[in-house]
Amino acid sequence: MKLKLLFSCLLSAGISAQLFAQETVDPAIVQKIREEGLNHSKVMETAFYLTDVSGPRLAGSPGLKRAQNWAVEQLKTWGVANAKLESWGKFGKGWEVQKNYAAITVPYYHAIIAIPKAWTPGTGGLIKGDVMVVKADSAAELEKYKGKLAGKIVIFDTKPLTERTFKSDAARYTDDELDKMEKATMAPARQRNAFDPNSPQFVAMRKQRAFRASLGTFLQAEKVALVLSQARGTDGTVFTTNGASYADTAKAVAPELETSSEDFQRILRLVNAGKPVQLEADIKTQFFTDDLQGYDVVGEIPGTDKKLKDQVVMIGGHLDSWHAGTGATDNAAGSAVMLEAMRILKAIGFKPKRTIRIALWSSEEQGLFGSRGYVLNHFGDPKTMELKPEQAKLSAYYNLDNGTGKIRGIYLQGDSAAGPIFKSYLEPFKDLGATTVTISNTGGTDHQSFDAVGIPGFQFIQDAIDYGSRTHHSNQDTFDRLVEDDLKQAATIIASFVYNTSQRAEMIPRKELPKPQPARGF
Repeated sequence: MKLKLLFSCLLSAGISAQLFAQETVDPAIVQKIREEGLNHSKVMETAFYLTDVSGPRLAGSPGLKRAQNWAVEQLKTWGVANAKLESWGKFGKGWEVQKNYAAITVPYYHAIIAIPKAWTPGTGGLIKGDVMVVKADSAAELEKYKGKLAGKIVIFDTKPLTERTFKSDAARYTDDELDKMEKATMAPARQRNAFDPNSPQFVAMRKQRAFRASLGTFLQAEKVALVLSQARGTDGTVFTTNGASYADTAKAVAPELETSSEDFQRILRLVNAGKPVQLEADIKTQFFTDDLQGYDVVGEIPGTDKKLKDQVVMIGGHLDSWHAGTGATDNAAGSAVMLEAMRILKAIGFKPKRTIRIALWSSEEQGLFGSRGYVLNHFGDPKTMELKPEQAKLSAYYNLDNGTGKIRGIYLQGDSAAGPIFKSYLEPFKDLGATTVTISNTGGTDHQSFDAVGIPGFQFIQDAIDYGSRTHHSNQDTFDRLVEDDLKQAATIIASFVYNTSQRAEMIPRKELPKPQPARGF
C-alpha cells in the first residue's frame, strides 16, 4: 500500500514537474531581453516621433498618417517583414486644427484656454462679438432666441465643475489593491435585458439626443459666430470631444470651442452679472475627404517552425489620439512599447516558432473601429459568430492602452486556464513590480475586439499615474507625461510574453466560444 502510494505520489510529481517545465521560461533568453529592453532601449525615441514629430493623431488626420507612415518605415528598418498600412474599411472625414486663438477683449484682455471641438468648422477669419448666455433645455425654449443670435458668441448657463480636492493626481497600485485583484473571482455573466425602446431610460436618452441635434441645427441656422462650451477638467486642463460627426455626409455645424472651466465660468459670471463681455477669435480647421478609408499599421516576424509558423501571436495598441495634445499616454505609450517589443526581439536575433504580428490600430477612439474592422476581415463576425480559418490560428492577442504606467500584471478576461501560464511568464519580473494575474477584465480597448470572436485577448494591468485624472483625451497629454523607466519595463515584459507564447508547445487556452452578439440600437 505504501509502495503504491509512493509510486502514485512520484507519478503525480512527475506529471506536475512536466507541466511546470512546459511553462518554465528560458533564463538565458529572458536575460537577453532584459539587457536589450532595459539598457539599450529606443522606446523614448520612438515615442518622440509618434508625438512631438507627428503631432496630434485624430482619426483620419494628417498627423495620424505621419505617425503611421513613420511606424511602417521604422519596422522595415528593424527588419520586420510585411510592414504596411492595411485598410480595415471606410471611416470618414479627416480633420485638423490649423489655427486656434481666442481671447476676452472687454472688460479687459485675457487669452482663454480653449480647444476647437473635433470635426467643427473654423470662424472664417478673425471675428469679434458680444458674448450672449443661452438658457434652454428643450427645442421649445430655443424659440425665444430666434433672430437674436446672429454674429453672437454663445455661452450656455452651465454649473461649475466639482470643487477642488487638493489630492495628488499621480498614483500607483498599492500591494493591497493588487492583492485584491489577484483574489478576485469570476463574476456571474450578466444576462442582457430584453430591449425595450419605450423604457424610461431609452425615452430620456432619445429625448436628450434629439435636443442636442436640434440645438446644433438651430445655432447653425441662426448664424452664431462661435459657441463656447465648458470642458471637463480643472487647473487649465481641457478634456476634448467631438462637436460633429466625421461622416462624409454629416451636416454642417457652428464653430465651437471647448473652454477651460476656469475661463468658462469667469465669462459666465460676468455676463450673468450684467457686465458686457466681448471676445475675439480666429479659428481655422480643415477637413480632408480625399481618402475616407481607415488604416492599421501591421508587420511580422515570420515563424520558422514547419508545423507552427502558420499560427500567430499578436500584439498591439491604438495609434490614433485626440487633438488637444499629442496623445502621449493615450496611446503613443502603448504603440511605442509594442514597437519596442518588436525591436527587442529583432535585436536579440530571435527566430520564433510561431509568427509574431504587430498591429497599431486607428479610430479606436470612435469605437475600436480599427481592431474591429481587422477582426471582421481576418477572424470573423461577432454579430453572427461566423468564423474564418484564421481565427483558429491566432494563439493570443496582447494589448497596451492604459497610459504610461508600468505593467503590474495582466487581466485574464475570464480565461482562467491562462492564469498559471501567465504566472510563470511574470515570474522573472518580480523585481520590476509585475506579479499580478487577475481573472477580471478592463474594458474599453482593443483586446475586446478579439475576445468577441473567441480569441484569447488580454490587456496588461498598469499603474494609473495621472491617466484618468489629467492626461486621458486632454491638452495635457504630451511627451512630458511619459515615464521612461515604466515604458522600458513594459516593453521588456511584453517582449518576454511574446517570446514565450510563440515558443509554447500549445496555443494559449481558450474560453468557451461567445454567443452571437447582434448590435442593439435605440
